[in-house]
Amino acid sequence: MARTGIARALSKMGFCSRSEAAALIKSGQVTLNGKLTRDPEKPVEIGRDLVRVDGVPVSATKPVYVMLNKPRGLVTSASDEQGRDTVYACFKDPSLPHISPVGRLDKASEGLLLFSNDNSWASRITDPETHLPKTYHVQVSGQVDDLMLQRLSRGVMHEGEKLSLVSVIKLRAGEKNTWLEIILDEGRNRHIRRVLEAYRIEILRLVRVAIGNLKLGKLDKSSWRHLSNAEVALIK
Repeated sequence: MARTGIARALSKMGFCSRSEAAALIKSGQVTLNGKLTRDPEKPVEIGRDLVRVDGVPVSATKPVYVMLNKPRGLVTSASDEQGRDTVYACFKDPSLPHISPVGRLDKASEGLLLFSNDNSWASRITDPETHLPKTYHVQVSGQVDDLMLQRLSRGVMHEGEKLSLVSVIKLRAGEKNTWLEIILDEGRNRHIRRVLEAYRIEILRLVRVAIGNLKLGKLDKSSWRHLSNAEVALIK
């Protein structure tokens, strides 16, 4: 098996994030084959070398794949410098190993957010080269006519970036707002918000409802569940 840095190895084994592992190593809490190391890049071979944290052996954990229906107002990170609540507030099960968000949703956005300790699986979702479609339902203020839908479908240039939409359709409309379905196959920072802002369209809600063929379904807000093997395979 290929060798990798010890901080990355701890992350790959599902013990903690890579940055958390680096902090543990630098603070002198990690040994490699019985010897203290403070180098996060010290090479190890997972499954062969013995890594201990505070004297306790660390071994690879079973891969875990989780779906969360993220509520508005939570930050997608393990901790926040400003002290804001994070998505980890939704997880109360102490039996869960360390799992990392697979991609992001900004604080004001809602819906399908995946977590896993399987970095290879996660990278297939987040890698821009895969062009994995992601589907959003977006409630906007006012009416959106067919001409505006055509304009939105062409995308925009914003701060030197071409922001494109795979498709945009009208789901339903009321007197004061419209629901749109927008599909992306790339995920630039605040992608949908920047496109709609360019046309001065106010977003009221932004909900991700699917990643590829994996759908959020009827999972309650702030609730999470394990993915089935079939659902995991939808991404593979």
